[in-house]
Amino acid sequence: MTKQGKYDFLRDHHLLVFNNLHFAHKALHTQEDTGSNPVAPTISGKRNVVSRKWFYFTTDHILLSPFGEEMSGHSKWSTIKRKKGAADAKRGKLFTKIIKEIMVAARAGGADINANPRLRTAALAAKAENMPKDNIERAIKKGTGELEGSQFEELIYEGYGPGGVAMILEVLTDNKNRTVADVRHVFSKHNGSLGETGCVSWMFEKKGLILIDKSGVEEDRLIEIALDAGAFDVKDTGKEFEVTTDPANFEDVKKAVEEAGFKYNYAEVTMVPQSTVRLTGKDAEHMLKLMEGLEDSDDVQKVFGNFDIADEEMERLSA
Repeated sequence: MTKQGKYDFLRDHHLLVFNNLHFAHKALHTQEDTGSNPVAPTISGKRNVVSRKWFYFTTDHILLSPFGEEMSGHSKWSTIKRKKGAADAKRGKLFTKIIKEIMVAARAGGADINANPRLRTAALAAKAENMPKDNIERAIKKGTGELEGSQFEELIYEGYGPGGVAMILEVLTDNKNRTVADVRHVFSKHNGSLGETGCVSWMFEKKGLILIDKSGVEEDRLIEIALDAGAFDVKDTGKEFEVTTDPANFEDVKKAVEEAGFKYNYAEVTMVPQSTVRLTGKDAEHMLKLMEGLEDSDDVQKVFGNFDIADEEMERLSA
């Protein structure tokens, strides 16, 4: 198959759209399938954007990928916040969280950014927020022990938000008792509850996610560049292109996309839910207040949830 034929194949087997109903009528089978386990077809040694799984049908607010995942509410939420810009107080909290991540990454994998993928990702996040170079280097030295600094413990909390939304929190803390009390209080305040370990983690999968505005983007070129860099999937969600990667390939794909001139609205290693819970009205309002409350904690690094709120309502509630 020629290169052009390859990308025509990928494009033609994307999700079919009929008005507000999204439905694909068949599963794809290839010679690479073995046994009962579905294996996505490969082209030149790379995973295709096509899966053997059946597509699902839904309404126009949620787009299911060939792998059964949906655009999560926490990704939309992060995109909207980034577009609106952060206040100085929020920016200060963000710096604190990035510094913690740099310290923990350096402690776990050493000070060499080129040999420590987690540290490289944290340092790039710091540079993207215009953090001074001295601050980054000082955080690395605190992490390796060259300078005195706090020792942070990595924790994962799981719980439920309004309407039964599944939530995962990534936490870095130097006082576990203080943090768990604070997190439980925020959950209770906004119609949620802190759960037990393992109660919702099975609903999520860690992946790199890059959202690219569609305006002026040539889809075939984006697909080619993203797949060649190691992307797992490229999907048209209507308003933007969604590029997903394995966490290990995230930085390579992000760099390739940037160097090709594509501008992204969101780019992070995130927890992608298998399905989402649609929220409206009071539940949607409480959900976003819960997100804000949890993200306001200095100890909570990231918050993930499998909620979905219509774009218009999320914009209104985030104003």
